[in-house]
Amino acid sequence: MCNWRRSLKIAFHNKQIVEAANQRENLKWIFLTLTVRNVEGKELKTTMDSMTKAWNRFAGYAKFKKSIKGYFRAMEVTKNRERESEWYGTYHPHFHVLLCVPASYFKKPNLYVKQENWIAMWRKAMKLDYDPIVHVQRVKAKKESLDLNEIEQDIKKAVEEQNAILEVSKYPVKDSDVIVGDSVTVDNVETILDLDNALSYKRLIAYGGLLKEIHRELNLGDAEDGDLIHVGEENSDEVANGAVEIMAYWHVGLKNYVIK
Repeated sequence: MCNWRRSLKIAFHNKQIVEAANQRENLKWIFLTLTVRNVEGKELKTTMDSMTKAWNRFAGYAKFKKSIKGYFRAMEVTKNRERESEWYGTYHPHFHVLLCVPASYFKKPNLYVKQENWIAMWRKAMKLDYDPIVHVQRVKAKKESLDLNEIEQDIKKAVEEQNAILEVSKYPVKDSDVIVGDSVTVDNVETILDLDNALSYKRLIAYGGLLKEIHRELNLGDAEDGDLIHVGEENSDEVANGAVEIMAYWHVGLKNYVIK
């Protein structure tokens, strides 16, 4: 439940930041997902550490700094539960990133970053010997404001009906659960120990550039360690609504994301 509330709070903070940024500058917004190959539990911590270092290199590339005005980055981990898959039982750490770019980004070749360029940059930053999967998605405006209270009610209803907090952890996920069932199994215990070791004392979110400046100016505090009771309110910025529609369904640190 705390993880769900934390996800809502992060989404609400970012909604405020996106709205403030849009009021200040003429911007476009992009969601970027950066991945690596799945790893065993014993490799998860070192892989996540390597990804964080790689991100610093990635964000320091001249092309990135020229085209990107600011970012919000979230680390997430999923576990493969498809028994037919060669990656069954392995973990998939990846970054979800919200990027703000100049309004002319999609029109100017010297600013626009093609799919193959994102792949090449992330491959170089991670020092990989293969092309990683990279997904890029433009944020579209959403006229109707996302109702966080309605989402909360759905969560509470699921808990009441199933009488298990585990249902909350599975709530927005289609096909990649971290914990399976409601029993104490060897697999579930191993999963929790792997995640505890990998995520302990690790910051899973970060801001950069313009978004970092606005986060500081708004004095929003630390979404990873703060009030999880009061998380949000509506606003009228359609682009901010479109961004939060996706971000509200991220379970930072534990889950994949889905677009409702």
